[in-house]
Amino acid sequence: MTMDSTRAPHTGQDGGPATTVQRLAPAIHPPRRPDARHAERAGALRLRDSTGGAPLVLADVLAPVLTVAAVPGLHLPTRVLPLLLPLLLLQLVLHTRRGLYRRRLSPSALPELPTLLGHALIVWCAAAAGLASVGPVRVPAWQALLTAVAAQTAIGCAGRGVAHRVARYRAARHPRSTLIVGGGATAQQIGAALYAHPDYGMRPVGVVETGPAAVSDAETPAPQVLPAQLPVPPTQLPVLSTHEDIGRAVIQNTVRHALFVAHGGHGGPGPDDGALVRLLAEHGVRMWLVGRAAESAPTGMPPDHLWGFTVRPLRSAPAHRPQHWGKRGLDICLALPVLAVAAPVMALCVLAVRVCDGPGVIFRQERVGQDGRAFTLLKFRTLRPADEHESATRWSVARDHRMSRVGGLLRRTSLDELPQLWNVLRGDMSLVGPRPERPYFVAKFSGAHPGYPARHRMPVGITGLAQVNGLRGDTSIEDRARFDNHYIDTWSFWQDICILARTATSLFRLGGS
Repeated sequence: MTMDSTRAPHTGQDGGPATTVQRLAPAIHPPRRPDARHAERAGALRLRDSTGGAPLVLADVLAPVLTVAAVPGLHLPTRVLPLLLPLLLLQLVLHTRRGLYRRRLSPSALPELPTLLGHALIVWCAAAAGLASVGPVRVPAWQALLTAVAAQTAIGCAGRGVAHRVARYRAARHPRSTLIVGGGATAQQIGAALYAHPDYGMRPVGVVETGPAAVSDAETPAPQVLPAQLPVPPTQLPVLSTHEDIGRAVIQNTVRHALFVAHGGHGGPGPDDGALVRLLAEHGVRMWLVGRAAESAPTGMPPDHLWGFTVRPLRSAPAHRPQHWGKRGLDICLALPVLAVAAPVMALCVLAVRVCDGPGVIFRQERVGQDGRAFTLLKFRTLRPADEHESATRWSVARDHRMSRVGGLLRRTSLDELPQLWNVLRGDMSLVGPRPERPYFVAKFSGAHPGYPARHRMPVGITGLAQVNGLRGDTSIEDRARFDNHYIDTWSFWQDICILARTATSLFRLGGS
């Protein structure tokens, strides 16, 4: 199927020494277990950052209920009222698809009025059709339906207006730490606007200026972290010039927003800086394009404004949680029958390893999985290492003379990886994803390749896009990381199926591992 490791690169593409690359994240060795209290606090912050989501839903639910109670001619029998519950769900779905629950910096109910009117018309037409199909129930007259549409629109608009006002009040009382990405006059103006108008719910804590013009780590000391309770004028904001400084500032200030005010390139860091976007996304930072960066951005999202500056949300690429659930379901549905079919083959492998190499058929090794969590990977033993240090730090054993013929056959056919199906069922791994590596090499590659830590945004896999494209054996770690991140950014069910099909066709090709 795949191979675990390749030769660690020590030279650049021109044959000279490899260049030093700034680290993407400050963590070197991933923790064995996530801090439950930290995860709970992060979840609470994300919930509070929804900016009035619950009040908006409440207002949208109360609007049709109050309409039925207030409009003459809509007094329906009690037995048909439960049939209106699906219509409430229909309205919530319509509002969600139109983005009426999406976080906005300048929320207002009046621009939403045409959308509310259209959705109310759809809901009450569906209600009339449903009532007509129930049976001997009097369908309200068309005059009553039109009155209901108008009343629901007015009530809904008023309720959402109150919810938006509450959201702005809460945002002013509890502003979130914000980074301004990009320098220049525009960054200073945006910082001044946030400082003067706290109802946007953002408190600037730093300016990000990376790239060739930024000063290196050796020349600039780490910036001081701003106290969370004190507002700081934009001219006194610290400048963050490296990804390590940015990660430290994000954690210590609990940064929740990042405003990109430049296109990138010579104008400063922008949304095309993939490493920076991934770093912010991994810490749960909500990103926005502001000013000229938003005016020319083909995001497909409706524009907003921040004190006259055009604003658009910048979405990062990680798969949504429902898609992760679907991926997990696909893993279980495929791994169970494959494990059942492969059981006789695995039994023969166990017998062969036991007879030829002695006891200790299953090889266990610590690997790094999703979000840096460590887990125990299972394989059939093909070589008994001299000690634990060799097992953790030796890169490849493909040509080790100590390997028996059975071990060599298992590695060439990738049959030694069949026990990883149990890792898939346990939830440690997925069928498709970036290949997991040992903590020693994760720390080493994270310092040499900026995109390597971003591979852990999704569950690790038995096979992956890099492996089916021939990146196994003595191949580039940088190329692997690029393929893995491209897989994560473009994930889909069909892509997983294609990778599994390509893996199946090459399963028994006798290539070196």
